[in-house]
Amino acid sequence: MNIKAGQLLSQIEYPADLRKLNKEQLHQVCEELRQYIIDVVSVHGGHFAASLGVVELTVALHYVFNTPYDQLVWDVGHQAYGHKILTGRREAFPTNRKYRGLSGFPKRDESRYDTFGVGHSSTSISAALGMAMASHYKGEFDRQHIAVIGDGAMTAGMAFEALNHAGVANANVLIILNDNCMSIDPNVGALKEYLTDITTSPTYNKVRDDVWNLLGKLPVGKKFTRDMASKLEASLKGVVSKSSNLFEALKMRYFGPIDGHNITKLADTLQDLKDIPGPKLLHIVTTKGKGYALAEKDQTTWHAPGLFDKITGEIFKKPVTSPQPPKYQDVFGHTIIELAEQNDKIIGITPAMPSGSSLKFMMEKMPQRAFDVGICEQHAVTLSAGMATQGMRVFCTIYSSFFQRAFDQAVHDVAIQKLPVVFCLDRAGLVGEDGPTHHGAYDIAYMRGIPNVIISAPMNEEELRNLMYSAQLPDNDMPYVIRYPRGQGVMPEWRTPLKAIKAGTGRKIRDGKDIAILSLGHTGNFVTEACKELIGDGLQPAHYDMRFVKPLDEALLHEIFQSFDKVITVEDGTIVGGFGSAVIEFMATNNYRAEIKRLGIPDRLVEHGKPEELYRECGYDAAGIARTTREMLKEKITVTI
Repeated sequence: MNIKAGQLLSQIEYPADLRKLNKEQLHQVCEELRQYIIDVVSVHGGHFAASLGVVELTVALHYVFNTPYDQLVWDVGHQAYGHKILTGRREAFPTNRKYRGLSGFPKRDESRYDTFGVGHSSTSISAALGMAMASHYKGEFDRQHIAVIGDGAMTAGMAFEALNHAGVANANVLIILNDNCMSIDPNVGALKEYLTDITTSPTYNKVRDDVWNLLGKLPVGKKFTRDMASKLEASLKGVVSKSSNLFEALKMRYFGPIDGHNITKLADTLQDLKDIPGPKLLHIVTTKGKGYALAEKDQTTWHAPGLFDKITGEIFKKPVTSPQPPKYQDVFGHTIIELAEQNDKIIGITPAMPSGSSLKFMMEKMPQRAFDVGICEQHAVTLSAGMATQGMRVFCTIYSSFFQRAFDQAVHDVAIQKLPVVFCLDRAGLVGEDGPTHHGAYDIAYMRGIPNVIISAPMNEEELRNLMYSAQLPDNDMPYVIRYPRGQGVMPEWRTPLKAIKAGTGRKIRDGKDIAILSLGHTGNFVTEACKELIGDGLQPAHYDMRFVKPLDEALLHEIFQSFDKVITVEDGTIVGGFGSAVIEFMATNNYRAEIKRLGIPDRLVEHGKPEELYRECGYDAAGIARTTREMLKEKITVTI
């Protein structure tokens, strides 16, 4: 389907073309940009509501600032679709998030307008401040540095650390706080309440507007007007809200709030702020999903809805004719409720991912026992540790790649103190279209070296349930990691009876005599499929579902290395320091000799695409496993003529 841009947008290849337009034409550019995003995402998929909410801001930023000389940093990057379209990638935009197409996030090696690679939240202020300080050091005093950060991302500790530094740094940085009360799910916490207090105060907004209108009529110089405005606003904010000095307390010049969908006001304000040196913050109020009514009403669903009919709003689902397996995260979400009904010590914690992790089910049914703490992974882990000291059995569910942010807390606050926190690492392994910033590639490798930790991975929904059940039993006194992939499992009938699994025990899936294939987690299903193909070649592979990478099932490994001289390990994680490495270490420690091949995520960054495309690229889909097996057993394959 050939999607065409509007009359003005089709003439804009780069921001320099945008700046040739007069200010009155910006309204039309915004409408055409918004429509183009709707047209492309409805047909090709991707994140949706976030970019619609910042259309006016995107146009205003590139209209007012001299990008890319002026450095623009987008936080997270979900909202950067308009930015990509205006910076030389309009024609390629339909390839967004597709295999070997555009990245769904800003990426430095994709465009010089993408000044900083982002995927995880709350990094923009630190990055922009670093750029600003470097520019100041080089004497580039005319260079602007802008960080666009949402109110959800502002809850993270890193954002506050950067604000604290920015307030005292002699650097030209503008922070734009995009306040829409949303990240993926509704925002939580005191900061949300604080911003709501500012933006909903009728006294503050009415008097503030009156002040600006009056100042616009005074026959005084521009500098005097700004000085007066600053003093009046500071006094006004102190009158209407006791807590409205948060940003000023950090020595940040605060402006706003203003309507983030008023393109004329935005452009004028940004133009004025260009002339004010030093650190400053502009607070804009926007609506996530702006311009598409359904997305405005249900912003969580329309964060990344998949393909849809832009006219009716129908979100297309694959037709099914038989019962389908559930998503692993839904199995987690329903099973934790089942366990919590039996064990009143169970608590659920997630950092801003109640929908993605499916902890939302428990939050709805047991609101006093399940908590979204905001985008604060470090806090989530230590909060869980604190609860564990009081006898609670905390299931802390975090995306694998987000868990990287809390590594120190996992070591210092949980493992060293040997607290039985259960880490349910969702989206472990290759996650697909979100790409390298979201792939859960490293959790096995970095957690495996920590003492006092159990690390497990279920092959299917039944094992996930049983591992969750085992982790909360009274006899477990260790931190317990359960990693599972994004998306569907393999068992339509998944509500199986709960059974305990002893830590460090695997199982034999099938007997064989030619080669042993050891799998960890969901990849065992790829091995099962490969074995069916290999049997047709006359080969007899054995398959072992190891389930635990720490502790390893040493009895099973002794059996394997005493019986086989050829071994393949398969994992959905990096092969550097991962499950396969653990097996090789066991082999060396026990003086076994075998030819061993590790399959998993290679020692390079894997880009984005559908999971099956990435599994194939990395060589550990069923076909890749079968191919490696044939290569290792080529002397056993006979060709009949």
